[in-house]
Order: sequence, then structure tokens, then C-alpha cells
Amino acid sequence: MIALADKISKSFGGRTLYSAVTLQLNAGERWALVGPNGAGKTTLLKIIMGQESPDEGTISFAKDTSIGYLEQEAKLAGHKSALQEVIDSATEIKRLEAQISQMEQEIADTQGKDQKLLERYGAAQDRFERLGGYELESRARAILAGLGFPVEDFDKPAEDFSGGWQMRIALSKLLLRHPDLLLLDEPTNHLDLESVQWFERFIASYDGAVLIVSHDRTFMDACVSHVAAIENRRLTTYTGNYSSYLKQREDNLEQMRAKRAAQEREIAHMQVFVDKFRYKPTKAAQAQERMKKIEQIKKELVLLPEGSKKVHFRFPDPPRTGDMVVSLEGISKSFGENHVYSDVNLKLYRGDHVSLVGPNGAGKSTLMKMITGQLKPDTGKIELGQNVTEAYYAQHQLETLNPANTVMAEMDTAAPGWTSSEERKLLGAFLFHGDDVLKHVSVLSGGERARLALAKMLVAPDPLLLLDEPTNHLDIDSVDVLEEALKNFPGTIILISHDEHLVRAISNKVVDVRDHKVTEYDGDYDYYQYKRAELEARAAGETPSQGPLSQQPAPTKAQEQAAKDEQPVPASTGRNVKTREQRRAEAEARNAANKAVREEKKRLKQVEAALKPAQKRYKELMDLMASEELYNNADEFDRCMKEYNALSKKIPALEDEWLELTTMIEEATRV
Repeated sequence: MIALADKISKSFGGRTLYSAVTLQLNAGERWALVGPNGAGKTTLLKIIMGQESPDEGTISFAKDTSIGYLEQEAKLAGHKSALQEVIDSATEIKRLEAQISQMEQEIADTQGKDQKLLERYGAAQDRFERLGGYELESRARAILAGLGFPVEDFDKPAEDFSGGWQMRIALSKLLLRHPDLLLLDEPTNHLDLESVQWFERFIASYDGAVLIVSHDRTFMDACVSHVAAIENRRLTTYTGNYSSYLKQREDNLEQMRAKRAAQEREIAHMQVFVDKFRYKPTKAAQAQERMKKIEQIKKELVLLPEGSKKVHFRFPDPPRTGDMVVSLEGISKSFGENHVYSDVNLKLYRGDHVSLVGPNGAGKSTLMKMITGQLKPDTGKIELGQNVTEAYYAQHQLETLNPANTVMAEMDTAAPGWTSSEERKLLGAFLFHGDDVLKHVSVLSGGERARLALAKMLVAPDPLLLLDEPTNHLDIDSVDVLEEALKNFPGTIILISHDEHLVRAISNKVVDVRDHKVTEYDGDYDYYQYKRAELEARAAGETPSQGPLSQQPAPTKAQEQAAKDEQPVPASTGRNVKTREQRRAEAEARNAANKAVREEKKRLKQVEAALKPAQKRYKELMDLMASEELYNNADEFDRCMKEYNALSKKIPALEDEWLELTTMIEEATRV
């Protein structure tokens, strides 16, 4: 046991957040803390951290437990470089280093005769090694690189970075410290997709206890092992990732609904007897007995959780535009000596739902701002198609909300002519219910302001929507509302988001921005990942024989479905003795099945041939990156990081394909 929150209760004013909740966090467990907006998730983190006090209950920790807490916002001061800021945060490691040095002197003075001193020295060395004290700088560099910092920015003053990058530095400091208990509040908000994927792998292998508040379902699926759900002022725990939690919760709800229905039927049945015979002398005693049973059942009545507050709302269609919506020809952009990209040519059409992906700082937001006209390209031209108008959403847009307005009054500014009922329905879709619409903008949380700004944008949507990280500070229910609106939007969308679930749900085209280039992938996010893994493997110097992915085009959905449709139905396996005709029919079925999956078997051999050297090289890189010499050679470090990132994507893709192929072959040949 690392930490125990025991029978915690907390209220604000007359509102109870939770009563008598208990949560035990053990080493190696990675918990997601989930629940509706306002349920008290961040408050529980602060109670565990000691920043707030519970009304009732206690927080206890194992001896010498170290705790790290990442809040939603952080601001760094001082003139240290990003790298030095991270290294200097490892105060426990530096303290241990000083203690070890002092004990070494004491051991020398006592000639090693003090047994207790030797035991303390051994324990300190063990902890110093476990915390990574011998590889402190190399680990700091690896963490900064994993979270998206270019090597040339390691020596840049931390105070010169934007707020989002400062949050990454704060996260890097926390990860380097390697506390026994890691408390993270929306840690992926300021990361790009690639950094989120690196962070997933880091957390998935963390040997301490982790408690995370996040709205990113793909992230939680990838790295958490347990879920703690705050619902109806109680906390329920589940084993498994987020998707597993949803399934278990639904199964539990079905059982609870069935039990509740049975209780209500029993009450109704006995109530009929009571109503009929309660005043009849010969039956009065029996009626009284049933009345007592009814009261007892009511006390034990199953309480069903409140359903999620969702309103199905059909957003108005935008004005129809011409087929071509945005055209970029020969675009180049630089900021002083910082060259972003040149000779960008891109055309987007009506109905394109485009995700801009790539590392932070590569120019995704710059591209978006040039399309909106907020920035001018250095060369080239950008044209909008016929009848195209655009709406742009980014975090700074929240500052345009009038703090003196109520939520309803702010909506009035975007929806002239709408009735109060229509506005309330739209606001309900974005989780503003009842008196919430009378709140002033000045008292809204960051998440509530984001929902209001998005609702205003979708009142009468423009045919071109440009959205820069729209899910930051939204809870999962709010993201669901936004996702549904965007999936069904008939116009054109350009999206920047670190939320892989949202990107995968709405994208039918991906534009990759990196290394001063802009590359279009005419397919969904899965197709993009497949092609990127293939290209990065080639860039890492893999030979064609090692990389058969380069020889095979990504299968289309139609091809995958055709392969499934062609699979033969397994023969019947009865207990009767088979006739010659049956055996011949089964042999023919087996031959047909083997023929049907001939290409799959061939592909399986190619995948297996690619997987083994890729895994071997991945291990070699992991060993190499533990070497401090690597970090003294910036070019070699960059090359290794690129190869490492490519293999980190390629290996899971190969493993998934191997599993899919073996399953397909087994099912097709099972006769």
C-alpha cells in the first residue's frame, strides 16, 4: 500500500460531493479517476495531496512515500534552461547523493566497522539507483525529447516558453523525480498526439502508483489498469482500462435495473393486497404484515445512478459552398531565422474533415491562422472557395466572451431570433442546465467557458470550421457532444487535437506537418498511422527485406470486408460417424479455406520476418539511450530518437496485424 484515502467525505456549502469514499493505491497500479463535471475529481486529488482537508475521513501513506502532483496550470519563473530546470527538480536524488557522499566519508573514518552505518549506506545507494540517480541528465534529456522538445531547445530559458510548453517542463520535472505516488490532473492537455503516445508508454510501465484525471479515452485505455468512478456521491472501483470500465458499469447497471424492477413488482403486488384488505377485520393482521415488508423493501430499494445529462440536438446545416473550399498554392512561412515550411500546396473540399497532426512547433496552428487570415504567408496565395466563410476556435477565443453577460445573454449575441426554449435546448446539449444559464460568464470555469464558446460557434455554423484543441478542459460528456456535432457536420472541418479518440472519430483526411513539410494523406487516421510507420521505418534505414510493409498497400475497408465475406463457414461437428461424402466435403472445404487465405498466410510470414528484427533493434535503442555518451552527440541523439519513435509506432502496428492475420487464418481454416 502506497496511499489510502479512507472514508473521505467532502461538501461545499450545502452540496455534498461524496460521502465515505475509500480508495487504496498500490505500487504498479495506474488509476483513472472519472466522473461527471463538478463531481469533485480535482478536489479529491487536492485532498490526497494535502492541499485541501476532508470534512471526514483520513489520508495515510506508507513510510517515506514521495508524492508528485501536476495541476492543470503551472508557471515557471527564473532564468534556468529547460534542461537545468528539470534536472534541479530532482531534489531527493541530489539530497541522497549528498548523504551518500557524507556516509562514504564516515565509513572511511570508521574503517567500515559501523554495521548500522553500512546498512543505511546500502539502503541509500539502492534508493539512489532506483530513482535513476546515476543517469539523471540522460533521463532528463530523454523525458524532454519524449514530450516533444527539440534538442536545440534544451538550453533555452524555461521562462521564454509559452504556457503549454511550460506545462510540459513541469510534467518533465515530475517524471524525472519519479515519486512513489503520481497525481496528474489533465496531463495531456498541452501535449501533441505523438507526445501523448510517448507519455502513454511511460505511464504504462511506471512502477509507482498513479492517479489520473483525464477526458482522453484513448490515453486511459492505453495506460490505466484500474478506474475509480465518482457517481451519485459515491466512489466505485473497477479493474481494467476505461473501455473495460464502461462495459462493467453497463453490466452492473443492467443487474441493478433488474433488481430494482423486481423490488418494485414485489411492492406493487403486496400493495394491491394491502389496499384491498387493510380495513377488513379478518385480513387486517396480514395487511399490516405486508405493509411492514413494503417499508423494509423501500429501505433496501436499489438506487440507480443518475443518467448522463445529454440532450440530442440537431445543429443547423451551414450554407452550401462550392466544391473547392480552401486552396493553398506555393505557401512559405518563416519567423525571423525560424523557417517553418515552404512550397506548401493543398486543396480542401466540401465535406473534408481534416486533422492537422505533427509535433508541437512544426507549424500546425500557423497554417490554421494563415487560412483564417490572422497571419500572412511570406509567399504564395490562399483562396477560399465560393460562399465560404470560416469560424475559428482556439483557447484565446474564450477571452472574447463578455464577463458581464449571463450564459443566456451571451448566447443571445450569437442567436438573434431564437426563442428562449431553443437557446436552452442548445445550451443543454453543452451541459448547461436549469439555473446554469443564469450564471455570469465571469464565474464560469475554463471548461464551462470552452463549452459556451463552442455552443456559440455551432448556433449557425459557418461552412468552414477551424478548431485548435477544442477539447482542452472539457469533460468526457462534453467531448461526446462535440464529437457528435462534428461527425454529422456536412461542411469542412480543420482540426488540431491531441485527443486521439476525437481525431479517429471525425477525420476522413490527415495533413501531417513536420520537418518543414506539409504532407496530405487521403484517408482516415488509421490509414495515416499505417503509412507513417512505413515511411519512418524506411527513414530509419530498414532494408526492403526487413520491412515488407513497404511492399503492401494498406488494406481498404472494402477489401477487409470482402476478405471476411469470403471466409467459409466451419463445417458441422456432430457425434455421428462421418460418411465418405462428408469427409470429402470437409476436405474440399479445407482446401477452399486454405486457398482463400493464401495471401493472408503469405502476408503473415512477411509480418513475422519484419517483427523480429524490429523488436531486436528497439531493444538495442533502449540500451543505447541509457548511455550518457549518446546525449553528448546531438546529431546521433536526434537520429536515434527518430528511429525509436518510428519503431514505437511500427511494432504495435505489426503486432496488431499479426494478431488479426492469425485470427483470420484460424477462423477460415477451422473445419
